[in-house]
Amino acid sequence: MGRAAKVAVIAVLGGLIMALAIVHASSPPAPGASAATMSEADAPITETAVAERCRTITVADSECEAAWEAKRRHFFGQKD
Repeated sequence: MGRAAKVAVIAVLGGLIMALAIVHASSPPAPGASAATMSEADAPITETAVAERCRTITVADSECEAAWEAKRRHFFGQKD
């Protein structure tokens, strides 16, 4: 089997795998399968949400100061 044939076989197999992945990703979920849903009001406040909110404020906020202090301690490897 020549080099060109090996490249062709690998390209065909890669294309087949890609096509199967696309079909799998676009297929609807199985019937009876339910995903857990959580509204934004029920969701716990994450560190990312606090950090994003704190990036945009211009006044002092104790929650933001605490979050930045925790990030600073984590960055410098200090214990809480």
